[in-house]
Amino acid sequence: MAIALKESEELYLQHFRDFEERQAAAAPEWLSDLRSEGMQAFAEMGFPTTRLEDWKYCNVAPIAGVHFQPADYELSDGIRRKVNEVSVAGPDRTRLVFLNGHYVEELSAVGELPKGATVTSLAKAIKQEEAVSAHMGRYAGYKTHPFVALNTAFVQDGAFIDVPRGVVLEKPVEVLYVSTGSETPWVAHPRNLVIAAQGSQLTVMETYVAAGDGAYFNNAVTEIVAEDNAHVDYIKLQEESAEAFHVATVLAYVARNSGVVTNSIQFGARLGREELTTVLDGEGAEAYLYGLYVTNGQQLIDNHTAIDHAQPHCSSREFYKGILDGKSTAVFNGKILVRKDAQKTDSKQSDKNLLLSESAVIYTKPQLEIFADDVKCTHGATVGQIDPESIFYLRSRGLGLEQARSLLIEAFAAEIIHHVKFEPLRGRLKAALLAKMKG
Repeated sequence: MAIALKESEELYLQHFRDFEERQAAAAPEWLSDLRSEGMQAFAEMGFPTTRLEDWKYCNVAPIAGVHFQPADYELSDGIRRKVNEVSVAGPDRTRLVFLNGHYVEELSAVGELPKGATVTSLAKAIKQEEAVSAHMGRYAGYKTHPFVALNTAFVQDGAFIDVPRGVVLEKPVEVLYVSTGSETPWVAHPRNLVIAAQGSQLTVMETYVAAGDGAYFNNAVTEIVAEDNAHVDYIKLQEESAEAFHVATVLAYVARNSGVVTNSIQFGARLGREELTTVLDGEGAEAYLYGLYVTNGQQLIDNHTAIDHAQPHCSSREFYKGILDGKSTAVFNGKILVRKDAQKTDSKQSDKNLLLSESAVIYTKPQLEIFADDVKCTHGATVGQIDPESIFYLRSRGLGLEQARSLLIEAFAAEIIHHVKFEPLRGRLKAALLAKMKG
């Protein structure tokens, strides 16, 4: 296996040399330097192994063992229909569509935006926006995380959203990644940057959906910045194909009196891993993290979250739920860090899991690391099965066994989904849940 890992790492190095040669003329110096630092960091770290505590239950050998090629794409009527089927953006939509990691202007649309606001592809923004160079790579730790390093080495396109001071985006921004299968497995490295300047507000929904079967690998990074008194709602839906791999890193930096609400829904992929880190770096900052993972077959879904209370008088709430069926495996590793000066921290964390099969496995590990002495922090985890008394009650009201069972599962999941404010987004998540439950 070590040989296979080495071969794969060498392949990425070769791809990087080819990529660098093609992009050399178009890339600004700061970006070329950033990409080189990313590649150097990946070369030094290599793929993580299960010997590392953070990767103990997530063996990425199936990813490292596939010789993925750089992603290409071909737009078809089927793709157009798929986009219209899954999109929640209305007629005056603000939607960025990517096919196999490549921006598709024909399927994207940016409605009327307030003065100074920018919603565009990262590739375009790199050429025009100083904010990109000021923020990109500053938050996600590419020097310490192999997959972030790999993403940074190949960073090319994604979503760039910049909301100026005091501006409120009334309608959500939809970022839709559509992936197609092919005979040749491919890899893409989507990179998103969301900047909410002082006093601004916005909602972003980032969706990954498959348009066909086949093995591919999306290695995504999203950096979110909420400056003083800003508010960001971030919703992530992962519906990759059953043969796909999805590794994502989300880092939210939250400044004074600002807030970030994240809602992470993971249904798809053969192997899906998401790391979500929130840094509360200003007094009065708030974070609300909601997550739902539903697995079946032999899926592996791994959630790692970290909330870093770096300043006093900050609060956080984290609620994750898992529904596991078949021979699937899920991991929840949630860490709350309260630094020495973060007095008056108020934090609560919960992870609840519903096992529908005796063969399904959940590894759940809530953690508290507290270095301040005047704080209020709690955490907990539960694992259980569907309550037979609830089934009996519903059946006594005339429901069949499967109908009663589905109703209870939906109710369990709905406690997470109902935190999404916009009804079209909630409806989309409910539809995705029903599709997943039907298998």
